[in-house]
Amino acid sequence: MNCRTCAIAIILSLYLSKYNMPIPVWTRKKSCHVIRYPLHQVFAILIAIVIGWIFSLVLTECGVFDSATSVNDKLYYARTDTRNYVIKNAKWFQFPYPGQFGLIRFSISAFVGFFIATIVSILDSIGDYYACATTCRVPPPPAHAVNRGIAVEGLCTTLSGAVGCGHGTTTYGGNIGAIGLTKVASRHVFVCVSLVYILFGIIGKFSAVFITIPHPVLGGALIIMFGMFNGVVLSNLQSVDLSSTRNSAIIGTSLLVGLMLPHWIERYPNTVDTGYPDVDDVLKMLLGNPNMVGAILSCFLDNTVPGTCSSSDTYLVVYPMYACIRL
Repeated sequence: MNCRTCAIAIILSLYLSKYNMPIPVWTRKKSCHVIRYPLHQVFAILIAIVIGWIFSLVLTECGVFDSATSVNDKLYYARTDTRNYVIKNAKWFQFPYPGQFGLIRFSISAFVGFFIATIVSILDSIGDYYACATTCRVPPPPAHAVNRGIAVEGLCTTLSGAVGCGHGTTTYGGNIGAIGLTKVASRHVFVCVSLVYILFGIIGKFSAVFITIPHPVLGGALIIMFGMFNGVVLSNLQSVDLSSTRNSAIIGTSLLVGLMLPHWIERYPNTVDTGYPDVDDVLKMLLGNPNMVGAILSCFLDNTVPGTCSSSDTYLVVYPMYACIRL
């Protein structure tokens, strides 16, 4: 089903991108008339998710997934009724407030871990800012705009932590891919989306409905969104001399080590043993993060390996690698 969802999104956004759909409208000046608008491209991802969701519902009701009754079955989360309990248990209205999940406590190990995650998130966001600018075909964001964006992320993360939310506020590469596919980059659209998300957080029953979306449907949407995002990120390398052995070695080594070392840490977690559990947790978090490993290595090599390299090349080499390794 993820292939079906991905295929629908690709057809609507890419294969039919040059065709505009006839839409009947009414205006005071022209009365009833027909306009041409790429509606199928603007809503390509949404249409693909809805069709995949409905298809999963039909297969579930027809008994095709009756054998998938265990979480260990790969088709279990393809059903639309596996998480109906979430809708049943969700409250109609719920307003977040400080201390709703218990007393506020402070932990050194948790603080260090989240602090490192925050640093990684900041570097990640900077790369996303540049990738988003490239997608929207606008000049790269100036330093003060990047600083303002990081400050807003920090403020929102502080507010979410104050009310007990277990996540921070940061950028998301899939959204940049969605911008590239739908060609919608208006700030007004994202303001409206933020208002919808606020309603999702307050009206529990309404937001719980979307949790029932089957995993394969979401996976299909993510394939096309992150695929577009990776293409945008790699396009930043067009200004880099890829015929240079130096640049090719930096890119290849950063990608390989950034993917290999975190996998090794995940497979053999007991290898890191300093005798201090808190230190071990911090080291595992650092070495197990592809973003951190790939970015630090590429940045180090790019600034220490001899060769002709302008200041802009550092961004073009480091951040594309950083953003691609995150997957």
